[in-house]
Amino acid sequence: MKEIRIFHKAIKDVSAIASKIKAKPKKIIGYLCSYAPEELIYAAGFHPMRLFSSKSDIVLAENHLQAYCCSLVRGVLEDSLSGRLDFLDGTVFPHTCDSIQRLSDIWRMNGRYEFFADVILPAKLNTQSARIYMVDVLTKFKKDLETAAGKEITKADLHQSIKKFNLIKKNLSKIYALQSLKPGVMKGADLYAIVKGSMVMDRDEVIDLLPAIVSRLEKMDAPASSGKRIIISGSICDSTDIYRAIEEAGGIIAGDDLCTGQRWFEGQIPEDGNPIAAISERYLERMNCPAKHTALTARGENIVSLARENKADGVIFMLLKFCDPHAFDYPHLKEFLDREGIKNMLIEMDDQQQSLGQLSTRLETFIHMI
Repeated sequence: MKEIRIFHKAIKDVSAIASKIKAKPKKIIGYLCSYAPEELIYAAGFHPMRLFSSKSDIVLAENHLQAYCCSLVRGVLEDSLSGRLDFLDGTVFPHTCDSIQRLSDIWRMNGRYEFFADVILPAKLNTQSARIYMVDVLTKFKKDLETAAGKEITKADLHQSIKKFNLIKKNLSKIYALQSLKPGVMKGADLYAIVKGSMVMDRDEVIDLLPAIVSRLEKMDAPASSGKRIIISGSICDSTDIYRAIEEAGGIIAGDDLCTGQRWFEGQIPEDGNPIAAISERYLERMNCPAKHTALTARGENIVSLARENKADGVIFMLLKFCDPHAFDYPHLKEFLDREGIKNMLIEMDDQQQSLGQLSTRLETFIHMI
């Protein structure tokens, strides 16, 4: 499908995307976490771009970060210090895990970018005080963006931005629903490319491409071959090789619980009323990552519900090595799945050190077992 090929091509060369954006001309604001309020960044006239590690050897970042920081944080800092992110005009750091918070300090002191913002979101999300505080934080962030942009962000700007991001997320939800309804109608690597591309590409181009993919998928029949339906859970899964390894082992990607997947695009923002309050509510109400807290059982109940809704045969936890929030969260989620009789396995990943041979063997064993 030509539209999917465009996404694959785009994510292989982020610098080429950046060059096209800068030629508009438009400034690029990078972010590392799905809690970054893209709608506000876009409404200010900037291009929000999620940052991923280029997976280059860690050399310069060794002087700033301990070896036990995750490969995402180490890799992105290496890219910044080595000049691979010189296309950025600024960076936004939402308050999430300890490593990203410390990266924020290092970035601010060593970066060469015009704009920098810490967006200190609440850790506990299900209280009235959190709602009031969240609106205050986003209001301050809006003012910071206005100063950087040299213009006021109007309600019309915000509503237009919300509408665009809602459209992207609505179509991504449709694509995932079709993949669940027609197992194997898309390869996992294609899902990955579409979602990652939607985080980095020109959003108008994404809005043009996604409906065409939805339309094509709606007309396609599910493949005749069967496989075990798999849910992937974790923070990020930034590798097409992982998806291919699962499918070669006999699995089919039925859905995910990833911040580079469904957790990023689930939930629509109301397009009327107070836009700041509406954006705030969406980030409070979306399924939280383990660096945020709602009810004690929320994430456990969510992973079970996700597995049931997608008729999953098993869940594969893909956790970045040294990711403390997900490591602490894992036993809790596993307990919920075990209690419901849903098979699951854990794989620790490292962008710089991934042995696909050993991984493939483990995946084959697990998928044949379920």
